[in-house]
Amino acid sequence: MLKHLLPRSIRPPFARYSHGVEVPAGKRLVLCSGQLGIGADDVVPEDAGAQAELCFSNIAAILAEAGMGLGNIVRINAYVTDRAHMRPYMDVRDRLFAEPAPASTLMIVAGFTRPEFKVEVEVTAAG
Repeated sequence: MLKHLLPRSIRPPFARYSHGVEVPAGKRLVLCSGQLGIGADDVVPEDAGAQAELCFSNIAAILAEAGMGLGNIVRINAYVTDRAHMRPYMDVRDRLFAEPAPASTLMIVAGFTRPEFKVEVEVTAAG
């Protein structure tokens, strides 16, 4: 059983995430490389929210290969190329993850390998 760490002695999270998640001994870890908002057909949607959907869809496929799902994610590292892309990304993340949510970091970066990419997501899962 995962233990979500939300100490009362520090400020509560700004959004839907946990400050930390403890993974008990004996669990398997899966570390996913950053996934971009690109489909198997090589199509990159213009919309940041649609790119975030693809990122998490790709992650779900990777986790399925290990017999896991999005519910096994303990940490999310997400990157967007503009402050305007934060809300569309967060709307997708918040819809996909119930409380208690995984630990999470969201950063604004200068860009990715191709200019049309707006969102990248990498995760750690335990199961």
